[in-house]
Amino acid sequence: MKSWKSVAAVGVATLALGLSACGTGGKASETGGAANAAAGGAKRDLSYAVVIHGNPDGSFWNVVKRGAEDAAAQYGVNVSITGDVEGSKQATLLQAALAKNPNGVVVSLANPDALGSALGEAKSKNVPIVTINSGAEVAAKLGALEHVGQTETAAGTGAGQKLAEAGGKKGLCIIHEAGNIGLEQRCEGAAKAFGGQIEKLQVDLNNPQGIQATVKSKLLGDKSFDSILALEPSVATAALAGMKDAGSAAKLGTFDISSDVLNAVKAGDILFTVDQQQYLQGYLPIAFLVLNHDNANTVGGGQPVLTGPAFITKDNVDTVTDLVSKGTR
Repeated sequence: MKSWKSVAAVGVATLALGLSACGTGGKASETGGAANAAAGGAKRDLSYAVVIHGNPDGSFWNVVKRGAEDAAAQYGVNVSITGDVEGSKQATLLQAALAKNPNGVVVSLANPDALGSALGEAKSKNVPIVTINSGAEVAAKLGALEHVGQTETAAGTGAGQKLAEAGGKKGLCIIHEAGNIGLEQRCEGAAKAFGGQIEKLQVDLNNPQGIQATVKSKLLGDKSFDSILALEPSVATAALAGMKDAGSAAKLGTFDISSDVLNAVKAGDILFTVDQQQYLQGYLPIAFLVLNHDNANTVGGGQPVLTGPAFITKDNVDTVTDLVSKGTR
């Protein structure tokens, strides 16, 4: 599997292409390419739509949004960002974006079945597609030029290994979005690597008090649970509260970053969080689409462009915390 570090090099190389080309003076202006925009040149008549399965201003997705907006500013293009956690509503948002005839779309694939028709419409209109986040395994079949994200099964495997290394024998994997294929894959990967028993626990992302109560009840009902894997920062925070209510000493791991999660990692209340570097999931697709428009480039050779997994633990949490304050992690 590709190292997650390799994708950072792709981003740096993409930026370097723009900056080096803009140093040629008149030639960059003549080509009208991404390089000219990267130098802070005139705004280009290119528009891209990002449609995600969540709230663009949520704790995870606002970093993706920041990445897309930074890339748009870098390349002098326009970007719109919309989203909804429900697959059918996300599909409706994608159809609305396609009605505006964008130069390309960026779509997260948590619910590929719900998005199939809208993505088919994009293909029929010859609108380039880059998929992000969930759905790496089906992205190419749905017409994506590239997929940018992490392989969810591999990320889950790494999380399961860490819980096993901490002595775990019986665990819970908390799923907060019904039908989200990526969350299912995380739990499946964790279960295979964990070695012990892992039970899936369905909760409602929008009801943190309910998550807290459900976790508390589960742990009080069976005190043999010694490991918990949350799959989203706010779920981890609620699960931690439930653990404390139950007096449980279970080890807790999670996915993604928030200030609460980082503070809990620093305090030792959360063992680790999986970082998929979501800023790159916003930035790189816009860069890739501009390069495809200007230079017919594609990236990845048919394989996902990986942004993770990386793990944040007590050893590196201070460094990451500084970057979170800047809005890029």
